[in-house]
Amino acid sequence: MVIARKEYRTGIELSNIDLSVRPQDDFFNYVNGKWVQNTKIPADKSSWGAFNELRELTDENSLILIKELLKQTPEPDSEAQKIKTTYEAFSNFNQRNMNGLAPLNKEFFKINQVTSLPKFQEVIIDLGKEGKNNPFYDWYVYADMKDSQNNAVYQTGGLILLPRDYYQKKSPRNEEVIKKYKGFVSKILERLDYTNADELAEQIIRFEKRIADNLLTNEEIRDAILQYNPRSVSQLGHISKNIDLAKFLSGVSVNTDKIIIDEIKYFDNLDKYLNDENIELLKAYYKYWLVVKNHDVLDKAMDTAYFEFFKQFLQGQKEQRQDDKKGLDFINKNLGEAFGKVYVSKYFSEESKRQMVELVDYLRESYYQHIKNLTWMSAQTKQKALYKLDKLAVKVGYPDKWRDFSQLNIQPDENNIFKIKSAIKQWNYQEDLKKIGHAVDKTEWAMPPQTVNAYYSSVRHEIVFPAAILQSPFFNGRVDAAVNFGGIGGVIAHEMTHGFDDSGAMFDADGNLNNWWTEEDKSKFDTLTQKLVDQFNQYEVVPGHFINGKFTLGENIADLGGVNLAFDALQAYLKDKKIPQYKSKSNESQYFTENQKFFISWASVWRTKSTTEHLQNQIKVDPHSPGQFRAFVPLTNVDAFYDAFDVKPGDKLYKSPEDRIKIW
Repeated sequence: MVIARKEYRTGIELSNIDLSVRPQDDFFNYVNGKWVQNTKIPADKSSWGAFNELRELTDENSLILIKELLKQTPEPDSEAQKIKTTYEAFSNFNQRNMNGLAPLNKEFFKINQVTSLPKFQEVIIDLGKEGKNNPFYDWYVYADMKDSQNNAVYQTGGLILLPRDYYQKKSPRNEEVIKKYKGFVSKILERLDYTNADELAEQIIRFEKRIADNLLTNEEIRDAILQYNPRSVSQLGHISKNIDLAKFLSGVSVNTDKIIIDEIKYFDNLDKYLNDENIELLKAYYKYWLVVKNHDVLDKAMDTAYFEFFKQFLQGQKEQRQDDKKGLDFINKNLGEAFGKVYVSKYFSEESKRQMVELVDYLRESYYQHIKNLTWMSAQTKQKALYKLDKLAVKVGYPDKWRDFSQLNIQPDENNIFKIKSAIKQWNYQEDLKKIGHAVDKTEWAMPPQTVNAYYSSVRHEIVFPAAILQSPFFNGRVDAAVNFGGIGGVIAHEMTHGFDDSGAMFDADGNLNNWWTEEDKSKFDTLTQKLVDQFNQYEVVPGHFINGKFTLGENIADLGGVNLAFDALQAYLKDKKIPQYKSKSNESQYFTENQKFFISWASVWRTKSTTEHLQNQIKVDPHSPGQFRAFVPLTNVDAFYDAFDVKPGDKLYKSPEDRIKIW
């Protein structure tokens, strides 16, 4: 039985633990109860937890570097100069407020001249040449999911601004959100000088609803096959009679014979939305869409309007983020790797990278053993699973090859942040054009190193851990190994398991969308994962709002696999290092066992406190289960958790052995 422990250098935050709570009944509040009681969600956040704490620390450290840079006079055309100029222009709200929506006047003028659908397409092509997107039909470059070594051009569309789930499902909350959203749309249209703003806003709501009804649902997005619809460019004429999709692609200099459509139902119905009868609505919607998409570089009034709906109403955030941190966000989003070099040189330790590589080795070996010992999988499929695991690439800290910003033109005296954003979009557009017809560059990262996160890429078959996540509470080289295995170890194993979750399992060892399962094994896998769907479906996040077990399935599989793999990796580590379960020399009752520390570390990583609105929105837009549930639900399926905390029949967290779900 766990009793009071005194503080010592384990990495366990004892002050967060609520000893009045039985771990067998409520593990989240046992581990995090005091933290929950003593924590207030900051006014500029809608949710707060371990990830947020580390992101805030990383932002504070990053701002120190930014402010040091502002005092310097960097060489013209250097990355430092581009960062400094961009940050100063972003922060120049006097200029931004004077400009209002005027930075978009060129786009508005072109749209206003449109009298027919062909003319509308000409405007979309003209703006597309500048790297400016549109919500109706656009393109992007990504690895071909069935030929992952090479880039492909994907056609996308239906890029509505309200998350699709609000339109696709009926509920009182969804109706409330749509009503409030209509008010937001109307407010923006008034700023665009529409005298019939309310009526036009209603038309826009109906327009987005019609589009949403032909988009994949959150649950369907889990299936990569549904997003892989290859067509030759010559076949595009059969999809739409009103829009010349081939002309659009050639107009924006996309030279390819093959297109992959990610939302085929939307494109099959394209003529229902885009027609001459709709032309005035399309013009109004495009202008509205451009304003909202550029809210971050327009005036304070637009920024405030965006905040009031998307942050305050939709997520319960009380106050806006400070302007200096918004500026940092803009740098991280648009010049992330350029600033990442500065961040890494100051804050990243190569020793952390070495220790991470050691952790990864233990976790990979743990996964090998788990796959070998699976009772539900045939030898044939096991062999392919082991091969896939063996080919998994791991990236830690920062890229081996940094992105080259030399062709990005940001003049030192430029003080218009909209123009700078446009220059960045134009540059990204040119960079994407260069990728067409060429092999995927495996050195690229999807996140800059100052990001507190990690990811798995199915087409690259790699897991990536940016420098910023290699900090406490996830990782600390000076605390007990059990804490690191429960923290960053669980995160690493989580990302590894994504290669074998409901979506990752559809991709082979080379990152291709290709079935490598026997029919019987895939059926058994689907049966097990459905049990996990059913398990999570029963958890009520806030009254009347439940976790969507299908939408969150991939993350839940990764959590379940992650905690199991990391625990067994810890056992191997303890054995190799000859570390006993207790390390006390005198009174072992003062200390947690290594296994207990592991599970406490896991649950502490997922400590979270959120507004009701944030949670209501999260279950619609985020494939992760809320942190409170990630902390304990996977553990109810882990036999070692029962042993570590003496969980027995009658305890609230108890599940009989036959009800404990074991996948990986």
